[in-house]
Amino acid sequence: MAFLYVLSDIVFFFLYYLIKYRRKVVFQNLRNSFKNKSDIELRKIEKRFYHHFCDVTFESLKSLTISKDMAMKRFRVKNPDLIQKYFEQKKNIILYAAHFGNWEWLSFLPLFFPYQVTTFYQALSNKYFDDLMKIRRERFGVMCFESDKGYRAIISFKQKNILTLNFIIGDQSPRKSSSKHWINFLNQETAFLVGADRIAKKSNQIVIFPAYTKKKRGFYEIEFKIIEEEIEKKNSNEIINKYAKLLEESITNSPELWLWSHRRWKLKRELDN
Repeated sequence: MAFLYVLSDIVFFFLYYLIKYRRKVVFQNLRNSFKNKSDIELRKIEKRFYHHFCDVTFESLKSLTISKDMAMKRFRVKNPDLIQKYFEQKKNIILYAAHFGNWEWLSFLPLFFPYQVTTFYQALSNKYFDDLMKIRRERFGVMCFESDKGYRAIISFKQKNILTLNFIIGDQSPRKSSSKHWINFLNQETAFLVGADRIAKKSNQIVIFPAYTKKKRGFYEIEFKIIEEEIEKKNSNEIINKYAKLLEESITNSPELWLWSHRRWKLKRELDN
């Protein structure tokens, strides 16, 4: 890991100072999100983000070879008893996650819990890299399903009485044609996909948010926060609203840990018709 972080520092220098990868996008996202911060403060956050982004890239590669002991040492769960309680109650869970902290290390969750862990993904056009991504994510027992097959997989497990913990990344930018819900998020009108909300209600799953803390370089802790337990009684989009609020709190507390290079706000509400 120490060697990988040396490489990460080298890549950071090239990415930030020479290539300037998406720096305009990152800074504009930060400026629109934190209107009360000065440009000097935003530049500091920007630089910390690029350091973290490079670290996550190499940490994700390390997932191919990391040992179980090292994974459990570097990725800690603050309140595992919450998940264990739902397992004993025979409740299925949706982990409504985001591109925050090291989201790729959520693939370590099977090391901590007896649930069958699943996740949805968009297949890559390059078969070699698509296969490599699946190998990395499935190494410790996660099962990956393409997004359009995910709901059927969840129902199949439920019919077989196999308890599942399904983590879904919910902060992608929706396509114009996608079903979406608009929220004021980070001082901007923001579109959120409604898939996780609908899946949770149709399959009656507990919905939980994993709040990340980066203790130090290469060491993360997550705390599970309940978004909703009584799914069937909730109004439309209430789960998404709670998710967005928890994610915004996490970003406000540690802004460098979110994926600012993503063109999150390319879809504008006034053009969504």
